[in-house]
Amino acid sequence: MALLALSLAGCANQPKKELTTGSIARTSKPVQSMTATELSQATESIGQAYEKNPKDREAGLNYANVLRMTGRNEQALAVMQQVAINHPSDREVLGAYGKAQAAAGQLEQALATIGRAQTPDRPDWKLKSAEGAILDQLGRAQEARLRYREALDLKPNEPSVLSNLGMSYLLTKDLRTAETYFKSAASQPGADSSVRQNLALAVGLQGRFQEAETIARQELSSEQAEANVAYLRSMLSQQGAWKELAKADEKKVAN
Repeated sequence: MALLALSLAGCANQPKKELTTGSIARTSKPVQSMTATELSQATESIGQAYEKNPKDREAGLNYANVLRMTGRNEQALAVMQQVAINHPSDREVLGAYGKAQAAAGQLEQALATIGRAQTPDRPDWKLKSAEGAILDQLGRAQEARLRYREALDLKPNEPSVLSNLGMSYLLTKDLRTAETYFKSAASQPGADSSVRQNLALAVGLQGRFQEAETIARQELSSEQAEANVAYLRSMLSQQGAWKELAKADEKKVAN
């Protein structure tokens, strides 16, 4: 489910090269477009590559990534702990380790790990965005938005960062501002379907369900679209929930 997705990696729209190229556990198509059966098979294949050489950097990154995508966050964290032990100064490894910690609920530890990965002389926009996503989960919205804007200074108009910024406003019930950022993200080259699903959520929560459903059905398989639309319907059927959000948004505008 793409809805309510904060992009911890900060690079959701980058090609997932570790899962589609190289000599390790090559897959026939991007993981994001796989069915549940295909994803299960890919997890098994990538897991076997990791077991053959658990000290291999790419094998560990691949395996932890696909484990997170199947909801096995504790196992992904255990894999990344081992990868980080073997590659303690690798920025990409530390970033992935922080992502695994956050997915497993270790948010403060994740912030510390991301901080170790970042270097002031060569700041990484992906790490800035990842830090922002973690801060949002901790309820520190102002700090999170500062990190997203720092990321955008380094990588202007990056859709995953704009989407995270939109989600930050959605989480604080500022739906109109959230929609603005989601629309900006969706208009950028390389924006993926998760950005449009977040836009659909922001639109739907404001009561424009037909528009939200149209957005949700774009660029998804019929199965994925039906799942996302069903999720939207279930949320919006709780009239009090989205009406409360809409009222909160109207109050922000009035003030």
